[in-house]
Formats: sequence, structure tokens, C-alpha cells
Amino acid sequence: MSHNLKLNYVELPSRDLPATKRFFEDAFSWTFIDYGPDYTAFNDQGLDGGFYKSDLTSNAAAGAALLVLKTDNLEATQSTVEKFGGTISTPIFSFPGGRRFHFIEPSGNEFAVWCLEDS
Repeated sequence: MSHNLKLNYVELPSRDLPATKRFFEDAFSWTFIDYGPDYTAFNDQGLDGGFYKSDLTSNAAAGAALLVLKTDNLEATQSTVEKFGGTISTPIFSFPGGRRFHFIEPSGNEFAVWCLEDS
């Protein structure tokens, strides 16, 4: 029996929901819908999801899944991340087929951004 299952939604912790929302709104123009004081959701970002109030953080070194955003201009995106309060945790590096960097958003969650090698 085959069940055509696909990733549909992701939930991430947030130590400071207002700071997390503000970062993604300002840096990437994401919009959010609040569901009470402890949950906010985003959609139309390639994968829908939300942030929930938590003292925990999502970090690949601790075994969490790493969410990777795609861009056409890696350097400009890195500047935007820094401008709006993200901290670069792994500087730009090359890998077969592309380049990427990792960053920590204001609530402590790790994300990565990549682009194709010729971008």
C-alpha cells in the first residue's frame, strides 16, 4: 500500500516569539498568523510551519533537522540576515554544486541559506 506522503509542515521552538517574528518579517518579508500568545504560523515559504514558545532551540549539532533556505544572491542574503539581528554561525563555504552559510536567528534557532554554484 502506497501513501503519497510529503513534508507539509514544520514546527520550531522560539524563546522569544515577537523577536522571531520580527526577524523573519523584516529579513525575508514572511507573514504570520498568531494562534494565542504561544504559537505563530507562517505559510507560502516553500514549507508551511510555525514557531511555538519554548526554552529549547533547534540546532543541527544537537541532532535537530536543519532547515535550509534557497536564495539567488548569497552575499546579499547574508547581509540581510546580519542587518536584522541574525548571527552568522558558519561563514559562506562551497560544496559540490553550491555555496551556503548558517545563521542563528534571535531566538537561537539555526538555519542555513544556499545558492547554486554559479549564483
